[in-house]
Amino acid sequence: MIFSIIIFLLIISMLIIAHEGGHYLIARMSGIRVSEFTVGMGPAIIKKKKGDTVFALRILPIGGACIFEGMAGEDEEEMINDEHSFRNASVWARIATILAGPFFNFLLAFVLALIITAFSPWNYPVVSGFPEDSAAAEAGMQEGDRILKMNGRSIHMAGEVTLLSQLNKGEEIELLVERGNEELTIRFTPRFSPEENRYYMGLYVGETGSISGFKLIPYAWYTEKYYLDISVTSVKMLVRGELNLNNVYGPVGMVKVVDQTYEEVKPYGLPAVVLTMLDLAVLLSVNLGVMNLLPLPSIDGGRLLFALIELIRGKPVPAEKEGYVHLAGAIALIVLMVVVLFNDIGRFL
Repeated sequence: MIFSIIIFLLIISMLIIAHEGGHYLIARMSGIRVSEFTVGMGPAIIKKKKGDTVFALRILPIGGACIFEGMAGEDEEEMINDEHSFRNASVWARIATILAGPFFNFLLAFVLALIITAFSPWNYPVVSGFPEDSAAAEAGMQEGDRILKMNGRSIHMAGEVTLLSQLNKGEEIELLVERGNEELTIRFTPRFSPEENRYYMGLYVGETGSISGFKLIPYAWYTEKYYLDISVTSVKMLVRGELNLNNVYGPVGMVKVVDQTYEEVKPYGLPAVVLTMLDLAVLLSVNLGVMNLLPLPSIDGGRLLFALIELIRGKPVPAEKEGYVHLAGAIALIVLMVVVLFNDIGRFL
């Protein structure tokens, strides 16, 4: 478990540095003064000032911040007259600075996906068999069929077929498949399994192969897009009430996931462990980018919403009012983190 905790901290630190580093880089390019760049929360272990910025490593290695001069909504005279204050930057500079954090998470995910794609086998969406009472087989599917599209959506990896199948609620499925030199359209309705309480297409899919050369770029994007679909779908399900707190993991829950994953792949050697953990980092990096774009107070999406309101109104929302909204959001976020933490402890420990 200790080794799993170390792995988790390395992954989360990499994601935080990428996210806050994106904010920092674009802010500096836009002439916005960064007063503090911090990784972690709580009391500082290491603190060093370089130029106008204090760089800090804090005792709790979860979270981080890139604090800009004037971002907190200060209304003092020196902030009003400071051309390097966040609020005095152009609205487009602020939008770019806000978006840079999530963008760098997506960029990190793509770089990691390139490494994974180059050194891991690719699982192609090729039908490898059928269970008994298969709706897909009865509709005419055959072993060796390569799935090109599913309900009009392009398919590049076996995981996409599994994901869309899990989300199916009994609707008809249309598959465009490649069989030899021809393409066929096959339609059928999945069958419900009372034991599993879900619908099944009735096919096994997956055929491994390698990716190399210039194909690495699009296939790395397919990996990132797959995790992007998972993240966006999860958010939608949370909003619709189809998921609850038991489906949300905090730090303790994520450490447990890392530990379980590590134990599963450890027998296959160090390369398998490294690639699997990088794959997990891709998922978490994409998820962090998506979550930060949600239009909620105190996070990037909330600040972006205020910037967009300013574009529409032609003038900014008063600093004091915006500050109150973000403060309320920060308090709500802390309460949620505490609830999730205790839920994790009760569930796993």
